[in-house]
Amino acid sequence: MPTSYMDYTKPDVSYFSDVNKNRLNTRNADNYINRLGRDVLNTLGEVSLLDIYLSNGRVVEPHYHQNAAELVYCISGSAVVSLINPFTNKVSNIPIRPGQVANIPQGWWHWEIASEDKTHLLAIFDAPYPEYIFGSDILAKTPVEVLAHTYCLDPDQLKKTLAPLKNETIVIGPTDECLHKQQRQQSTSDYHYGRNNPYSTQQPFYPYGYY
Repeated sequence: MPTSYMDYTKPDVSYFSDVNKNRLNTRNADNYINRLGRDVLNTLGEVSLLDIYLSNGRVVEPHYHQNAAELVYCISGSAVVSLINPFTNKVSNIPIRPGQVANIPQGWWHWEIASEDKTHLLAIFDAPYPEYIFGSDILAKTPVEVLAHTYCLDPDQLKKTLAPLKNETIVIGPTDECLHKQQRQQSTSDYHYGRNNPYSTQQPFYPYGYY
């Protein structure tokens, strides 16, 4: 840790903070992220954190941290932490349960998906402020014309595909609107195929086929 030159005799020195009162993002009552950085607790060294609450199937959208590595600790529930190794260009999917961790090196593209309700994750960073660049911003802010020209895509189809983003930073997805649409489609499919069971329980969400 770098040497601290903070004046600990000043009256504004603080050693306590309530992370619950510093919200980064709220999707709904069950899906939200709290944040702690040196701007909130001024005696912090080279460390900061995100306090993450997710329900089954919710995703901390693909993103990267340009200033820090990230250690994801599972407090309750379970999740799959996925990352792309830029040296091999391969995706690693790391399932974690309470007491287990997944480590993401600085600047690596990654995302987290909750595998069950009431999943609670703690993301710890080796920098005083967690910085992030989200996939939704990359998709929404890059001109459609540039994406279409670069990747030989149909610009009209691309605009239609990206329209649900509404030029917003998603952070936790899917949005409630999108999830309700997916659930309606699934209910219709279940009914037509004879799978409609009012006594069925929600199954864990595993996005990949290795479970």
